[in-house]
Amino acid sequence: MHKAAGGIKSQIQPFLGKGESPKLKIWRRLTAGCLFSLHAGTTILPGALLLWMHPENTWAAIPNRENAKSSLQNSIAQSQIPIVPFELQNTPPQRFQPNPQFRIYRLGPGDSIGVVVPRFPELGGTFAIDGEGNALLPLVGKLRIAGFTLEEAQERIRAAYNRFVVNPQVTVALGAPRPGQITLTGEVVRPGFYALGGLTRLLTVLVAAGGTTTEADLRAVLVRRFLNDGSYIEQRVDFFTPLLAGDPLPDLVIQDGDAVIVPKLEVGNLATYDRQLVARSTLAQPSITIRVLSYDRSTIANLSLRNGSTFLDAVTAIAPSLQTADIGNIGLLRFDPERGRVIMRELNARRAILGDASQNVPLRENDTIVIGRNLLTRIRFALTTITQPFQDILQFLFFFRSFTQGTQNIFLGPGSGTGNP
Repeated sequence: MHKAAGGIKSQIQPFLGKGESPKLKIWRRLTAGCLFSLHAGTTILPGALLLWMHPENTWAAIPNRENAKSSLQNSIAQSQIPIVPFELQNTPPQRFQPNPQFRIYRLGPGDSIGVVVPRFPELGGTFAIDGEGNALLPLVGKLRIAGFTLEEAQERIRAAYNRFVVNPQVTVALGAPRPGQITLTGEVVRPGFYALGGLTRLLTVLVAAGGTTTEADLRAVLVRRFLNDGSYIEQRVDFFTPLLAGDPLPDLVIQDGDAVIVPKLEVGNLATYDRQLVARSTLAQPSITIRVLSYDRSTIANLSLRNGSTFLDAVTAIAPSLQTADIGNIGLLRFDPERGRVIMRELNARRAILGDASQNVPLRENDTIVIGRNLLTRIRFALTTITQPFQDILQFLFFFRSFTQGTQNIFLGPGSGTGNP
């Protein structure tokens, strides 16, 4: 480490110069700082460069030098570019390998196939599969091929033609895939039935459904495919690990009749799951909605924010009055579905603005921000009167709707607006 630092110092020493004008000296130090940043592989804050360029003047202006140095070191540490976890470093990109059975396409009503018979061109052509699963072929007539793979259909057609011509060579290819429908359930914004336009990929369906919710676990998305005999096969798809490692996302083609299930994130798996990383990806819902109760402006409103936004983003969008609002004591209320309770936390916007990460927490769908100490006290009192847990998020939302029904009473005297869920 010392040898490396000495080597870097020897390379930037020519930029430091002696007996030069102050402007030239500052320019040389700035250049040397940038070179040091490139060698060290770190990000040096502009403030840190200024302190290094003029230490005798800068530190003199700071009353408590030790605290300032410690604060600077913490700022530099927090400003580092996020890195890939150690276990994922120095590993080649991992290509997704689905179950071989999921690569098989089975023909069905609505598909069309192209048939080529080299020595007997009149037997070839493009044939549609009707609603009963049959294709109308020359000489043969109706032949059932629905439910078979292309290879299996090719052999069936060859065997059928073999009754009329000697040893025919048959090639079958998929002409136009049929439109279909799949079922999408679980932690997505809009679960339900989705139509397929030919060969559709799993990523496309998730985005079409509005993205995954903030409660989704992208490590175990399940695709279930039913076979002709009534059985089914399953494929688990992990989107989170490729996101974390910067690898290509899994690419799986889904077919008519598939069922896609996005599981809910369990409490025991939170420690190893980066919700913010997922929230900023294109797989998640693009925006979240939070509620805002502002005492200083006597307003109740819904606020739409980009998914992955933090408490400071919400405060910036709300823009509370600095003269009348107590921004040092803002309430954040969040429903805990595991316990059926509301988690209440008081945050300091001033500290968040100054860079305190503990006060700038990530936001989630249906969070509630309360500005005003009196209003926060009333909500806390109303919640303490509830003895039974909320059954679900809908009951939690109904509580706030009941609480805020009398808009003019909420912001007046105490004891009003404490509705029951």
